[in-house]
Amino acid sequence: MSRGTMLAAFAGVAASLEIKSRPARAVGEHFEIHHTDKQWHAILDSEQYAVLRDHGTEPPASSPLDEEKRVGSYLCAGCNLALFDSATKFDSGTGWPSFYRPLPHAVETSRDNGFMLARTEVHCRRCGGHLGHVFNDGPPPTGLRYCMNGVALEFHPHAK
Repeated sequence: MSRGTMLAAFAGVAASLEIKSRPARAVGEHFEIHHTDKQWHAILDSEQYAVLRDHGTEPPASSPLDEEKRVGSYLCAGCNLALFDSATKFDSGTGWPSFYRPLPHAVETSRDNGFMLARTEVHCRRCGGHLGHVFNDGPPPTGLRYCMNGVALEFHPHAK
């Protein structure tokens, strides 16, 4: 079984169980951008809210951003902070947009003990939105795989 197939099956089980960890706002109150739940619901669509605010996970291979090949920047869908440059994107075979390095001072991490295993959660450093997780199985030069939910990101192509 390939890593992508295995991860897709794992994500399907996790999604069907609807297991969630703590909301993004519980990670810390040091974020620059604060909104009430009502305000977040007005800013985000239901899928974005489920991922960014409730720590959900989109189904694998559901985001068009996984196939995005243009030169540009990936921004937080919650606050428009630039998070990743397309030069650091790679095809991880998992079905989620993956990067080997975030932009400087763009993301923060925290321990995620949800779904019976410890992982490292990645969230936006400005609004605290849940983006995905980082793993130690990425390519050089960092060896990291920032596995992001495409619904938590917006792609902005660079002008030619």
